[in-house]
Amino acid sequence: MKIALHFSLFIYVILFGSAVVSFAQGPHAQGTPDAEKNIGVVIVKPLAYPTPTLTPSPSPRPNFIKDIVRDQKAIWLSPFRLKANDLKWLAPFAATTTALILTDRETSSWVGRHGSLPKASRYVSIGGKPYITGGVAAGFYLIGHATGNRRAKETGRLAAEALINTYIVTKVVKLAAQRARPNVDSGRGRFFTRGTSFPSGHASSIWAVATVVAYEYQDRPLVRYGVFAAAAVVSLSRYSGRNHFLSDIVVGSAIGFGIGRFVYRARHIKTPGEADKDPSVTVTWIPTISPYYNRKTSSFGGSLTWNF
Repeated sequence: MKIALHFSLFIYVILFGSAVVSFAQGPHAQGTPDAEKNIGVVIVKPLAYPTPTLTPSPSPRPNFIKDIVRDQKAIWLSPFRLKANDLKWLAPFAATTTALILTDRETSSWVGRHGSLPKASRYVSIGGKPYITGGVAAGFYLIGHATGNRRAKETGRLAAEALINTYIVTKVVKLAAQRARPNVDSGRGRFFTRGTSFPSGHASSIWAVATVVAYEYQDRPLVRYGVFAAAAVVSLSRYSGRNHFLSDIVVGSAIGFGIGRFVYRARHIKTPGEADKDPSVTVTWIPTISPYYNRKTSSFGGSLTWNF
């Protein structure tokens, strides 16, 4: 009975991680801001009468606490909303996670007991600490509020929302999995042993914030790719420092990415004239060099234009 319960819980964890990734892809994750739902109704009157000017009603202010409650409900119910189309995300992720768990003991032995890059890993992994990820979210919000930058302010708010959602999900999964860390029990990585290894909280936190930032600034490839690269480096530092198994990092990263993308799609308020962009599409950006030559003055030069 105990073995069956543990196996069922393991299967749910795999499905849950897969659902978080696929959940952000489906139509149920693409919430429409309330500002876009207000439809003005124009009543046509005879030309003899003046046409009244319609004043759009102000958008309701977002309720941070209610949004998190709605997010949690949607996230935890996501495994029960999986569809056949989600197999393109579910199957590869489930297979990869299972393979990593089965080989974690071997792959963790490639790193020394104190880490292959102990000092570097310790310093880099600080980027996944709550006071760093939370500070990034707060910094965006405060700067946006002080300068009137709507995008920066929204980035901070959504990053904080994604971070809180990710923290709750990660803690619950940790309590359910109870996996031992690599330096415990000869690195066997057994589940249900009162451990706190699965999934990686540093990886989930940094990916949640990085994903929101990347989607908000998806028109700036340097920012988008930069934050994803930083999230990958911070996540892998937990492996090189022998703090987590590879499967812990992959699942934690998937949780953070999935929740970050879901929060952005559900809460992002599109500004007038903003085009639909898909960050999954590869963007090629090359600086434009324009030569200059003036025959009369015998002068020459050039200009460099680089939009990123």
